[in-house]
Amino acid sequence: MALTREEVLHVAKLARLNLEAEEVELFTRQLNDIRAYVEKLQELDTAGVKPMAHAVPVCNAFRDDEVTPGLPRDEALDNAPSREEGSFVVPRII
Repeated sequence: MALTREEVLHVAKLARLNLEAEEVELFTRQLNDIRAYVEKLQELDTAGVKPMAHAVPVCNAFRDDEVTPGLPRDEALDNAPSREEGSFVVPRII
């Protein structure tokens, strides 16, 4: 069952989108293509397939924390628009 132009306009209204006539026709065609593709996927036999969160295996690449020297203060302050006594000067926010 294909989406109608009126259904696309209804969804656009719910999403508060103002669509031009050409856009309505384009989105109607595109959404019907997507729907047809999903219907085709429904024909696949997935009885033996485990549900997955990702299409490929995902593992975290953890590393040990290592202490390394930081950026020297003068080098960090080189591009500061304003500095005073070795610190950044920023506007007061209340």
